[in-house]
Amino acid sequence: MRCPKCTSIETKVLDTRTGKNETSIRRRRECLDCGYRFTTIEEVLRADLQVVKRDGRREDFDRAKMLGGLKKAVEKRPIDVMQIEMLVADVLSALENEFDHEFPAKAIGEQIMMRLKHLDQIAYVRYASVYKDFRDLSELAQEINELKSSSGNATT
Repeated sequence: MRCPKCTSIETKVLDTRTGKNETSIRRRRECLDCGYRFTTIEEVLRADLQVVKRDGRREDFDRAKMLGGLKKAVEKRPIDVMQIEMLVADVLSALENEFDHEFPAKAIGEQIMMRLKHLDQIAYVRYASVYKDFRDLSELAQEINELKSSSGNATT
């Protein structure tokens, strides 16, 4: 594993733990050259996963595409990379339990939004505004009002 700071391949594992959903392993590592500490997540990648698009087309599941959408939603929010990685692992675990190897695109979006709603309401609204394709401000305002009432007016 390369150090993300100095790119050295000389690292050691300080701690290994099973991830929250028990489908991944988290490792705390330290670079032996520069002393930088970082965390990695190890999980099984299935090559046979497919996404069934709304129009019926199928395409290979792309984890990077999911991460890209999430990173845009959480940009400048107090959410660290590890939280996003765990969210993705949780979503994939839930999808694999429900659908085996073909995931409807709608189910992916719904799983992500369900978790973002509890993680960060601003990130949720950002993600939902793209996913739900709001046509005007009234649709966005309605979503925000529903979010306010479901969370008891809690702020993030």
